[in-house]
Amino acid sequence: MPQSPPPPPSPLLRTSWREITWGDNRNVLQYLKNFRPQSEEANHIRVLLYGPVGAGKSSFINSVNNVLQGRMTHEALASSTTSDQSFTKIYQTYKIKTEGRGNFYPFVFNDIMGLEEKTGVRTDDIKLALKGHVKEGYKFNPVSPLSDVDPGYISSPSVSDRVHVLVCIYSANAPQMNQSVLQKMREIREAASELGIPQMAILSHVDTACGETEKNLKNVYKSKHLKRKMGDFSSSLGIPMNCILPVKNYSLEIQLNSDINALILSALKLMVDFGDAYADKL
Repeated sequence: MPQSPPPPPSPLLRTSWREITWGDNRNVLQYLKNFRPQSEEANHIRVLLYGPVGAGKSSFINSVNNVLQGRMTHEALASSTTSDQSFTKIYQTYKIKTEGRGNFYPFVFNDIMGLEEKTGVRTDDIKLALKGHVKEGYKFNPVSPLSDVDPGYISSPSVSDRVHVLVCIYSANAPQMNQSVLQKMREIREAASELGIPQMAILSHVDTACGETEKNLKNVYKSKHLKRKMGDFSSSLGIPMNCILPVKNYSLEIQLNSDINALILSALKLMVDFGDAYADKL
């Protein structure tokens, strides 16, 4: 009697390879509400997001805003097209409102043009942004970098103008990364490393990249595919695994979801803590 073939290996690990608290996000939300930078000179912690076009930088800002507002919002105007042209053209700071009129959380986000192969933001401009030399509203020019005679240049940046944590956003759905884009990302990382700026990465679109995670987001740290994807990304860019966090941005949903929130808050808390430690040393 012919033997039946062995069952295919499970796409999931038996146990999660990283611990995360699901279901109750109140402690992290309270932590972020109470947070104040240690540095007396820093009004806020500045998080700079970079990465390929369509990785979900603007969507991440919108998602953070949703979680902290406790409702669906539409702050950063994420592009809904799949064009390879970047949607974000200017250096813009996104603040998130807290309870009480005119109050904001003491951490802000800057989202810059995607790293297209031939156009897109120049690495020289990102290096200037890291040091706090780029003015709010500066329009990136793919042809010529910002110079110290431009009106968009800050000659004496304050501690608050500087970037305190650099976050790469990369899609778990992306095919193999274009070598010239990868080179740009490495240059940005090196510039941040020279300045001592802490770095992290967000792996976005984890639901659509893995069927098991799409069925149940709590499988995110059991998915063999996503763990491998994070490992490959860690090797190619040199960011340690404990600084890479998987996230699902809000996209199709019209209501908040505690599991989506848990992953976003986990990433946000790490960003704020990393940035705070750096700002305190400046």
